[in-house]
Amino acid sequence: MLFCCFIILLFSILINKQLVFDTISYSLNIWVNTLIPSMFPFFVISDILINYNVDDYIPKFIINIIKKSFNISKNGSSIFLLSLISGFPAGARNIKNYYNKGLINIDEANHLILFTHFSNPIFIMSTVAILFLNNIKYGYIILISHYLGNFIIGILIRNKSTIDNKNYTKEKCICQNFSKTLITSIKSSIDTLLLILGTLTSFLIVSSFIIEFFNFPLYEGTIIKGILEITMGLKELSLLNISDIYKVVISVMFISFGGLSVHLQVISQIVDTDIKYSNFFVARIYHAIISGSICYLLFMIL
Repeated sequence: MLFCCFIILLFSILINKQLVFDTISYSLNIWVNTLIPSMFPFFVISDILINYNVDDYIPKFIINIIKKSFNISKNGSSIFLLSLISGFPAGARNIKNYYNKGLINIDEANHLILFTHFSNPIFIMSTVAILFLNNIKYGYIILISHYLGNFIIGILIRNKSTIDNKNYTKEKCICQNFSKTLITSIKSSIDTLLLILGTLTSFLIVSSFIIEFFNFPLYEGTIIKGILEITMGLKELSLLNISDIYKVVISVMFISFGGLSVHLQVISQIVDTDIKYSNFFVARIYHAIISGSICYLLFMIL
């Protein structure tokens, strides 16, 4: 079955060369002008902070608030804070890094994957709010709703987390030369960005074929694009002739679900571990529903 699908895809690419060329050009444009500026600095910084034991420098009262709110360890709190500013798939990336270093156990890794799926704030405020929706106020509404959705999930499932303190003894950082640390972080970040480009391009091509082959109406086609790849879905959504409240609510739902291209990026980060993707997938559905509901209320109030 999978073999047949790839054969069909191959013939579709050969027949629709111009569509493929336009789609790849579009994905490269998004990657260069939107994703790299908003993600690359945060990926590099988060890698450096992890290497230098960032949790040793975070005020204890902040760590304690996060630990008690979500029933996670000190190292889990560091992952949560780094995910807030880095953007996906940094949450899964950081969880894997901490797990591989023995800083969290598998139970906490599976717990953290549920509520550390945060979009990069620069992406929301610049690309979505200013470039797509042309309204900075909508960016704040989307950002708050998206973050609160994750917070609520983390609080609701806190009782399902069991911390075994003996698994969280952290060795003191043997700080290597900063230039070496920086180079390693840059290489790791570039690898992640290239992975994002590959999945972004692949899903854009597939979604373009699906829309063209089935000739979906404009609205249904936009939803499909958003489910497959959020950046293209968000752009198409902003062009629809619908009320702004629906654009904002659906935008935050697209972002909170992540799109299947982001899901594939997450899978690529955790594929060689025992971290469960199924937990992540189910949580994203709840995240989309919760954040969409919060967004609707905030839009009506503000």
